[in-house]
Amino acid sequence: MNTSLTVDVPAWTEGARVPDRFALGRLGEPMEMSDNISPAIRWSGVPAGTKSVAIVMSDPDVPSVADDVNIAGRTVPADLPRITFTHWVLVDLPAELDGIPEGAASSGITAKGKDVGPSLGGLTGANDYTAWFDGDPEMGGVYGGYDGPCPPWNDSIVHHYTFDVFALDVETLGLAAEDLTGPSALEAMEGHVLARGSFTSTYSLNADVEA
Repeated sequence: MNTSLTVDVPAWTEGARVPDRFALGRLGEPMEMSDNISPAIRWSGVPAGTKSVAIVMSDPDVPSVADDVNIAGRTVPADLPRITFTHWVLVDLPAELDGIPEGAASSGITAKGKDVGPSLGGLTGANDYTAWFDGDPEMGGVYGGYDGPCPPWNDSIVHHYTFDVFALDVETLGLAAEDLTGPSALEAMEGHVLARGSFTSTYSLNADVEA
C-alpha cells in the first residue's frame, strides 16, 4: 500500500475547525442543533488497478464512558480513554469517481435517521449515531449516510474528524448494507488497499476549548 491519494474538503482548510453548517450540533447556550450538511470531498492520485473507492469519516476522540457526557456541572476528563465514532461510511464507489458534491449525503438533520443502501454510485452504511440515539423515542433509528460532528459540550478536549479515502483493488467489499459500518468496512478492506489519503479537522462545543 502507498499513501499517494490527495484528499481535499474545499469548504475549509485541513487542520481548521469544521464550519458549523457541516456539523450536527453548534455552540450555543444550550447547545443548538446545526445544519448537518455533508461537505463536498475530492480526491486525486488514484493508482492504476483501482477498482473501487471507499470513504470513512470518523472521530477517534469520543469518550469511552458516557457517565459525564453532557451533564451540567460535570466535565469529561481529558485522560478518559477514547473510542472511534464513525460519522460516514460509503464504499463500492466507481474507480473513476473523483469526488462527492456538497449536500449529497445529508442536507439537514433527519430524525430517526436516513436509509442505508445504494447511494451516490456506491453503498452507504450506518454511522454510529445509530447506537447513540438507540432507545430515544424521537431520534432512535438507523442513521445511514453522513451525520456531522456533535461532540459533548462539556468535553475537555478538542475532537478530530478525519475523512479517509481508500483506493481498492476490488469492485465491491461484498458487504450487505445492513452489515456495513465503519469497522466492518475497514476489516473488509484489509489486503485490498492500493492507496489511501486523509483530511483531518477539529471541532468542539465547549466554549472553553479552542478548536
